[in-house]
Amino acid sequence: MTNRAGCLLGVVLMATPLYAHHSFGTFDLNRKVDLVGTIAGIDFVNPHSWLRVNVTAPDGSVTLYRCEMRGATVLRRSGWTPEMFVVGERIMVQGAPDRVDPHACYVNTLVLADGRTLDRYTQHAVVSTTGPSDRRPINVGPAAASSAGLPRMSSGVPNLAGAWAVEQQLMTDPRGRLGTLVPASIATQFAPGAVPKRGIAIPGSEGSGALGLLYSSYRVAIGAVSPAVIPWIDAAIARTELGRAAVPPEEQQPRNNCGTTSIIFDWYWETVVHRISQDEASVSIEYGQHGFVRTIHLDSERHPEKVAPSRAGHSFGRWDGDVLVVDTVGFLPGMLGLEVAHGPDLHVVERFSLNADGSVLTRQYVAKDSDYFVGEYRGSDITPRSPLPFVSDTCSAELNPVSANRTGDRK
Repeated sequence: MTNRAGCLLGVVLMATPLYAHHSFGTFDLNRKVDLVGTIAGIDFVNPHSWLRVNVTAPDGSVTLYRCEMRGATVLRRSGWTPEMFVVGERIMVQGAPDRVDPHACYVNTLVLADGRTLDRYTQHAVVSTTGPSDRRPINVGPAAASSAGLPRMSSGVPNLAGAWAVEQQLMTDPRGRLGTLVPASIATQFAPGAVPKRGIAIPGSEGSGALGLLYSSYRVAIGAVSPAVIPWIDAAIARTELGRAAVPPEEQQPRNNCGTTSIIFDWYWETVVHRISQDEASVSIEYGQHGFVRTIHLDSERHPEKVAPSRAGHSFGRWDGDVLVVDTVGFLPGMLGLEVAHGPDLHVVERFSLNADGSVLTRQYVAKDSDYFVGEYRGSDITPRSPLPFVSDTCSAELNPVSANRTGDRK
């Protein structure tokens, strides 16, 4: 291998982890499959739902196919419900075949018995939380402004309570075959399958191959790709030898086994709906997956001498004007994000603030753990209020296996 080829290969190996969880894994999007059958059922679960279809051959034999859809929570946020899929009704499926399982596919487009056509990323109307009969277009971007002003507790501090969900990421191709993921609020600005100027096509998408991955990885390495178009990327950080060794294989990552990753990652991952409750003594954050709950104590200014280690750790908060500053320690060793591990000495400081009308929550965070990474792991996220209430959908690792041959959390 020449030095030049070796350098290019190194770039690919360096950049590939950034997209592995949003690749198409075992599905071959350079091939197509068309199924006509009847609905046998639907597993409306995270991280991906599965539509089961009975297909009858000319000789009368029936074969059961299972086809992967988006996760339950993002489907709900897009206006989809399990009641749309009536057992026994006719359905047409256009998709991509699985390279391993001949009776599995990746859903691109569905045609229901009533003639409705649903692409993978079709956005429907959703039921507003303001009333059972109020149906309106789904709010895919920041929440609409309110004239009520900043919501406050009786004590005068901001009230963070409510349902919150980070903005969905939709593929520029509604079928999910081409292009890349972009914020839902701007998805319609792109031609089907287009890629932002400072973005890259998702590896494994239709028409891509080894050369496409090589080129995309090179663009990341030279800084031609904006981090803004890769919202799930870890904060830029140098890991220690211990930190590198602590990163588990893809199939053992918490997110691939219906497990909690961290207080940082789980807030912005998979666009789930979270719930915050607040009183004068505490703020409770219920993350929208895996039953993960953390409590921020407002009636204390220090951590206990002994903290039982957990994924949530122990948090106390104080108000700095209208900003809630939260200090957290006492973690079980684990993962901060996709590729950055941490140990028991992790220390996280977060700053939560609302915009002027209370419709958007901004969080800034700084994490330190000198045993596992160098310097500070920094980042921020912006989370609008959710038009849908808090829902903790079922997660199934058994229905969504990840192995050496089946990698990726495809949206």
